[in-house]
Amino acid sequence: MAPQHRRVRARGMAVGAAAVVVSAALAAGPAVGAARADDSRPARPAPTEPVVAPAVPHPTVPTPGIPTPAISAPEIPVPAVPVPGIPVVPAVHPPALTPPSGQEQNRDVPAFGAFLASDDRGVARMKQLSRWLGGAELRVGHTYLPGNHWSDIEGDIRFLESWADWRNADDDRMLVLNVPMQERNEEGVSDEEVRRLLRRGAAGEFDHHFRALAERLVALKVPDTILVLGWEMNGVTYTHRCGPDPESWKKYWNRIVRTMRAVPGQKFRFDFTPSRGRDAVPWTQCYPGDDTVDIVGMDSYDQPSGMSFDEQIREPYGLQAHVDFAKAHDKPISYPEWGLFRNGDNPEYMRRMLEWMEEHRPLYNTVTDYCPHGVWQCDDNPDSSRVYRSFLYGRTHDADPDVPGVPDVTPAPSAPEGPLLPESCSPLDLGRWVEHWLGGKLCLRFDWWSRSR
Repeated sequence: MAPQHRRVRARGMAVGAAAVVVSAALAAGPAVGAARADDSRPARPAPTEPVVAPAVPHPTVPTPGIPTPAISAPEIPVPAVPVPGIPVVPAVHPPALTPPSGQEQNRDVPAFGAFLASDDRGVARMKQLSRWLGGAELRVGHTYLPGNHWSDIEGDIRFLESWADWRNADDDRMLVLNVPMQERNEEGVSDEEVRRLLRRGAAGEFDHHFRALAERLVALKVPDTILVLGWEMNGVTYTHRCGPDPESWKKYWNRIVRTMRAVPGQKFRFDFTPSRGRDAVPWTQCYPGDDTVDIVGMDSYDQPSGMSFDEQIREPYGLQAHVDFAKAHDKPISYPEWGLFRNGDNPEYMRRMLEWMEEHRPLYNTVTDYCPHGVWQCDDNPDSSRVYRSFLYGRTHDADPDVPGVPDVTPAPSAPEGPLLPESCSPLDLGRWVEHWLGGKLCLRFDWWSRSR
């Protein structure tokens, strides 16, 4: 499953609208709101049975979805509504531990991030999500190339520059890029035509497109990008699916990888990522070989309806089969896409999936964060959101794991001091005299203009 890039909308007049909001706020009093940024959403089917939220401790910071306080007209006396002050990002204080070695507590947290939007909005939201997670270190940025035309697949997309800048701002970060293997990738191309396209690709007809992509990424100084090539190939959705001709698909994958590895300066890693379960064909039939695969990934959503997490582990070609297959081929695992789906707001799934990744240590994972899958930009999953936030609050990566004498625990977040603005809101700097007159700061939602999408 991938975002549908054809539906990206222009955001004209945002600056003018922001000015109107500020003017209205000054006239009527403070206003706050919670942001919900719906990036393009493939239709993913609702819970079939109620679930019970696990008793997971969570910070008392409010999550998105705070209603706007109603301010009555001046002639009607109403109690004064206090305006919250500047938000304080809560500091995380680990428990007082004194290891025998005398070293401080260390945590080797597997690299994680989220898919927040393919374009520049996704880059901007990385910092906002980190704040919501108490300053947690989001080491993984995840985006997708559109698959409408070959020029898209060649990387002729301006937002790649923004993601490259984000990646290069910190040596510890990694950029994950999903790459279609065919144009018209979500247009319902027939099996017969897919078979012809796979054979043309296996013969080398499309090599030059992938050479151009490799050169583009090297020029942007992101030669170590992780490329999720031809993802969910075991399904029926994409033009780059494997089912119509697995042998040609594997030959085509190998041509693409060898073509891109031949570009000077590249350090790419290629992630073979089917969807969990058998789907249209067993994903093992599509595996192109150890020489051209660096990572064995899996896209794993909470589906089908009524399936427990234990069944997701045990099913044929499920979570356990994925871990076992990667181990047999001496490859690290990853979860480029995961999240809620057909079982609705399912905190049990969220807790178990996070624990699964903590146990099996994927190279990286990125939750798909829009409705119905997400936990930050989606208001529909409040219980799962609390589990996710509690589990990852304040987490940072540490290169020195397993310090002797230090219990393997996640530090609980300290209570924030003072009032907080709603999540995903930005305080407006209106000057001291205006703020004194208002009694505090005003807050503007980051994505207030997208609520009607």
